Amino acid sequence: MTASPDYLVILFVTTAGTNGARLGSDERELLQLLWKVVDLRSKELGHLHDVLVRPDHTELTAECQEITQVDVESLALAPPLEQALRQFNQSVSNELNIGVGTSFCFCTDGQLHIRQVLHPEASKKNIFLPECFYSFFDLRKEFKKCCPGSPEVSKLDVAAMTEYLNLDKNSPAFPYGASQVEDMGNIILTLISEPYNHRFSDPERVNYKFESGPCSKMELVDDNAVIRARGLPWQSSDQDIARFFKGLNIAKGGAALCLNAQGRRNGEALVRFVSEEHRDLALQRHKHHMGNRYIEVYKATGEDFLKIAGGTSNEVAQFLSKENQVIVRMRGLPFNVTTEEVLTFFGQHCPVTGGKEGVLFVTYPDSRPTGDAFVLFACEEYAQNALKKHKDLLGKRYIELFRSTAAEVQQVLNRYSSTPLIPLPTPPILPVLPQQFVPPTNIRDCIRLRGLPYAATIEDILEFLGEFSTDIRTHGVHMVLNHQGRPSGDAFIQMKSADRAFLAAQKCHKKTMKDRYVEVFQCSAEEMNFVLMGGTLNRNGLSPPPCKLPCLSPPAYSFPAPAAVVPTEAALYQPSMLLNPRTLQPSTAYYPAGAQLFMNYTAYYPRSPWPLFRMEGLGSALTSASVFVTKLLLTFMMKTVYYFEYVLNAYVKHLEAYILPVLRNTSHKGLLFLLDILAICYRTKTLDTCCPLQS
Repeated sequence: MTASPDYLVILFVTTAGTNGARLGSDERELLQLLWKVVDLRSKELGHLHDVLVRPDHTELTAECQEITQVDVESLALAPPLEQALRQFNQSVSNELNIGVGTSFCFCTDGQLHIRQVLHPEASKKNIFLPECFYSFFDLRKEFKKCCPGSPEVSKLDVAAMTEYLNLDKNSPAFPYGASQVEDMGNIILTLISEPYNHRFSDPERVNYKFESGPCSKMELVDDNAVIRARGLPWQSSDQDIARFFKGLNIAKGGAALCLNAQGRRNGEALVRFVSEEHRDLALQRHKHHMGNRYIEVYKATGEDFLKIAGGTSNEVAQFLSKENQVIVRMRGLPFNVTTEEVLTFFGQHCPVTGGKEGVLFVTYPDSRPTGDAFVLFACEEYAQNALKKHKDLLGKRYIELFRSTAAEVQQVLNRYSSTPLIPLPTPPILPVLPQQFVPPTNIRDCIRLRGLPYAATIEDILEFLGEFSTDIRTHGVHMVLNHQGRPSGDAFIQMKSADRAFLAAQKCHKKTMKDRYVEVFQCSAEEMNFVLMGGTLNRNGLSPPPCKLPCLSPPAYSFPAPAAVVPTEAALYQPSMLLNPRTLQPSTAYYPAGAQLFMNYTAYYPRSPWPLFRMEGLGSALTSASVFVTKLLLTFMMKTVYYFEYVLNAYVKHLEAYILPVLRNTSHKGLLFLLDILAICYRTKTLDTCCPLQS
């Protein structure tokens, strides 16, 4: 709407909880609906209308009762929201006498009334809002356009605008809400009159629906427009996320569901909004509910979003180029399935968009199928019919079907395109001590802090230790992070002597930090090393890191000298490749100015990768007995080759140059798989550590 409307309808709402600047942030229901019509042509004000709305839960906060002066008895007789909205529409239509060419638009004090109250509550209660609720004027922004010398929009409210224009305030006898509406009417009449002559011509928009679409890794994403939502139900889709943030404008393709190491959804999503303003409103929905689950909302960065949703594949971009399509993910497909069989599986009641072009198979870098595929459907009805075939048989396998997103397509393709033959778990970020700062392991001159607040910083720890903070060694504070790289609540402190460590443990044990008591124990450098390497420290002594099979590390745990960062994959496949050293974040350790701490991923030794071997190349017909025999065969081959390395050297060269290229063009996938594993194990010198019989 670029032309100025004929009428403005001033709209104001109150809720059963917090009102004012935090309106809608506590997820409480709408309680009161007030409005007044402004004729922009004749510059006249209509009558004030006030309608109570009966919430589903009539508990009112003390703040609400004090401000609105609404009693529970009156609410019991009030209509529910859907009926109140019908009453509102009827009243506005009668007052405006809307005909051909007559237009009106809402005007509110800020964004909260429309975006944070009306749209979210109507979405939760499945109430259809008329088209007029999808555009409105923000009086604060219009006032700033008209009066550039006024305070910033974030500092404006009705009282500030009234004072800036030197208008008379209403009598204190006016109740809350009615007073604001009256003042807003006077402000609008002043703005459209001399000397301002302001025109209301460019309203705010609320998106009707979420639009999916691809995202390129080369795209620039504003760091101030992205949030991370945590705690989502595993079956939630991008449409569920858009519904949770109803009223806020999500960018096209801006909802990216995160996947875990197994390719399944982990309950997190990254959401990209059209502006920082909408991102800030989204943060106010922290711990709002999606069904029976509350959702945590945190700030994120554009880099975080691109890691999940960004892609570079032309094939994926072409697949996702068709707009307004519903994506369904297929999992568990037979490896020899064809596009025609997939189309036949869905049948005539849910035709696939574009036929064969609407099916995208996921493959490994060597073109082997993963058993996953994505399918496009033209409308919601076709997609719902397709999802009814969940766990139906295709050949001899049942197929899992899930609603998917463009970002999930990118994630899955990115993941499998870079998957090694032996997938490894993601290593945790471990602080590694420079060798010159590791004290003798038999002296108990360290203390362990357990139960720290997750938001605790180095400064908090120094304040917690008080007088003992002067006894900390240089480079002596180490925050322990978990496997996700988040604070674990533990920290190790290296003291200058065992006596000071003993006194610190005695005096600081169960002392509080940010309303939490923190346990303090005296320990040695050896015990600290064991915990940092994944072991546990308890009353019975040391428990080594959890490994069912022998670790890929030497039997002794010790911190290596400062080294470059080596990813786990590089440590296994390319031991000669080193990356540039990387300095850890300042909050990870307490060091004097100018010091650097380097992190070496090879200090973390994961489990033997044998349990993660995928035997898919051997076929689904193998029984457990044949799998065991296969493992014995592979073990024998490994052991034999290990002791006859000079023979294998020539064999591997011949294998890689002649045999493997031929087998890749044949159907001998089982033999190809064994030879691939054999060659990789030989090249990386891990034959003796991958042996499954050592357990």
